[in-house]
Amino acid sequence: MHEKLNYLDFKNAITKSLDLVNSTQLSEMIPLNCAIGRVLSKDVICRKNLPAFDNSAMDGFAIRFCDAGKTLNIKKSIFAGDKIDDLQEILEENKCYKIMTGAKVPSCVDTIIPIENCPFVCENSVQIPEDIKKGANLRLKGEEQKLGDVILKKGEVINSSSIALLASQGIMIVEVYKKITIAILSTGNELKEPWENSSDEEIYNCNSYALISQLKEKNFEATYCGVIPDDLEKSVDFIKNLKNYDVIISTGGISMGDADFVGEAFLKNGLDIAFHGVNIKPGRPIMMGKMKDSLVVCLPGNPLTAMINVSLFVIPMLKKLQGEISINHGFVKATNKNEFKTKKGRVNIVLGKVENSIFEVARANKYGSGMITVLYESNAILVSSEDVSSINENQEVKLILLDGHFFEEKADFLN
Repeated sequence: MHEKLNYLDFKNAITKSLDLVNSTQLSEMIPLNCAIGRVLSKDVICRKNLPAFDNSAMDGFAIRFCDAGKTLNIKKSIFAGDKIDDLQEILEENKCYKIMTGAKVPSCVDTIIPIENCPFVCENSVQIPEDIKKGANLRLKGEEQKLGDVILKKGEVINSSSIALLASQGIMIVEVYKKITIAILSTGNELKEPWENSSDEEIYNCNSYALISQLKEKNFEATYCGVIPDDLEKSVDFIKNLKNYDVIISTGGISMGDADFVGEAFLKNGLDIAFHGVNIKPGRPIMMGKMKDSLVVCLPGNPLTAMINVSLFVIPMLKKLQGEISINHGFVKATNKNEFKTKKGRVNIVLGKVENSIFEVARANKYGSGMITVLYESNAILVSSEDVSSINENQEVKLILLDGHFFEEKADFLN
């Protein structure tokens, strides 16, 4: 594992990482009230027209358009939930219905006039304004969704608006992909868990908790499986017990140090490496591959670089593996506030904050990859091109939002 590495360029690394992944085909049926954040494993077809019948969008009066400008007698009032038989409902000349929002509209009328638009209203009659539009405030049967329409697509993540659509169809059980299983590992004898006492020569293990939380924000559940021993033989045995996970994510132990056994331990367990090292900063010492049926992602040991690589590489991979269709980072455009330098010859991953379409780089782009606070202070990532040595004041930049949305189409966010 200690031979000289040929670092892969950023775009190829993104492509190779996604090529490692095949979407899961395993599905299950779950109740609707447990479906938030889950991924649909098949299209949902409309089985009840939306709306189910012609209905009023306003409290007002249901009329024939030809009666505009007339004073009409009110035949009766129609309330939401009233049963209307179109075959028996015949509206006589110079008459109308008083109607409430959501009430079924008889087929003998074609326009709804809001009560507040009528110049004169009394208990038995109403004056209709002359300037009206035919069909106004009338919601037609099936105008939103018709029987047979695809209302939700396979691969969509279920959210609250999806729940509304499913419930409108009387669907209380949905078919979704089974959740992928993810193991999170750390490395380093110097690590202590947060509940343990830590000396000045030891550090608390924040990586595992950070990554588990970061994945949970994107609807993935991960299991913390402990710290890999800093010993080759013990590391091999430790990893051997993880092959039942769909994804294994480790932090640290894959650079060039004498105690970095992780990469070699994975190799002895049958890891087929796709790439080791990417020409980016921070985040260069990243390794990916497959170990039988498990996807293996070995991240840098510094919390900042680990979390950035999860955002850039890992989350799109997990989305694809989970069967999602929207797996590509989108970007937003903003104006850079202050000039800052980047290193030419590599892709620079630059943290900062964007507010009101203005991007301000974090700490003048002078921060260490071992820092934690700078990530807390940022909400966006700028990914520079290899041929760029500075980002100018007032220059337009493309940013990946750390809490941003993902899209089906691939977006080129390199500046």
